[in-house]
Amino acid sequence: MLSVSVTHRLGDFILDAAFESEGGLTALFGRSGAGKTSLINAIAGLYRPDKGRIAVDGVVLTDTATGIFVPAHHRRVGYVFQEGRLFPHLNVRQNLVYGRWFAPKATGGGEFDQVVELLGIGHLLSRRPANLSGGEKQRVAIGRALLARPRLLVMDEPLASLDEGRRAEIFPYIERLRDEMRVPIVYVSHSIAEVARLATTLVVLSEGKVAAIGPTAQIMGRIDLFPLTGRAEAGAILATRVAAHDRHFGLTVLKAAAGELRVPRLDLPVGAALRVRIRARDVMIALQPPEGLSALNVLPGIVAEIGAGDGPIVQIRLDCAGEALVARLTRRSVETLGLVPGKQVHAVIKSIAFDHHAFAGATPGTASADAEIAEG
Repeated sequence: MLSVSVTHRLGDFILDAAFESEGGLTALFGRSGAGKTSLINAIAGLYRPDKGRIAVDGVVLTDTATGIFVPAHHRRVGYVFQEGRLFPHLNVRQNLVYGRWFAPKATGGGEFDQVVELLGIGHLLSRRPANLSGGEKQRVAIGRALLARPRLLVMDEPLASLDEGRRAEIFPYIERLRDEMRVPIVYVSHSIAEVARLATTLVVLSEGKVAAIGPTAQIMGRIDLFPLTGRAEAGAILATRVAAHDRHFGLTVLKAAAGELRVPRLDLPVGAALRVRIRARDVMIALQPPEGLSALNVLPGIVAEIGAGDGPIVQIRLDCAGEALVARLTRRSVETLGLVPGKQVHAVIKSIAFDHHAFAGATPGTASADAEIAEG
């Protein structure tokens, strides 16, 4: 359990934020200047807040009411920055071993081989940082933090400096870290795609305050938060499992509470769980089950909420067997279709929705998958 409550003035900016989470990966999401980095710096003990209390698994790190303030180097909070910040004169093995100096003596400094295997950096041990890619540097930085045996890991936009290819390279390692290491993670990002893939709990920050907190799929499905999360990237997350593979057509069948989805072949075994992110702009609405369409995915649902506002675009939240799906329509379409809360509809999900950005924990099994689904 992580419990954070911080009030602090930084010039004209006032941070007044509180949240609790239970392990996994907690993402602090918000636009630049929302207070994300200021909040994790307080958690890491990089400054003493004007008022607040911070505790991890019952261990109080800050409590201004009782005068408790554990110095940063005694907190056992691992910090991964936007840049790896590796020692350039040391090779990868030496950079990793450096982290063990900060581990509690009783733990022996962590399991070196386990961390190396988890992060896939065994072949890099003799290299210097200058000979590493950006993604490799970040994996080494994460390994160094883990070998200090932290009670909490904070990551400040660790993928921000990487191009799309390097981000895709490092995603699976952060997912393994979240699922296998049992170290709670606080992850700062302003990318909705990142938090949709990685976060178990989502904390939305705005102007120094917590605007919303909850399970990621639940928060992503709230259309009232789109002004904060970004309308262009608005969407929802469906929890699915691999039900079957269609080898003839190169497809994978995913089973969700909302129904079945057919997507480009995924390199996952039957029964594997994964998240699918469906953007609002990729969802169309039909009043009747459509016929004669190239779209493979049609899910029945009920209109649960219609967004407020008087502009030309309207956000619609659908309830599909208990799971949220979001559609982005013109106001004219809403009126023409007679959409009101409670109306039964069918969500038609465009084929192009299922590109490599849509999946958490898997990628299409063929390089031509994007081209194939674009053709319907």
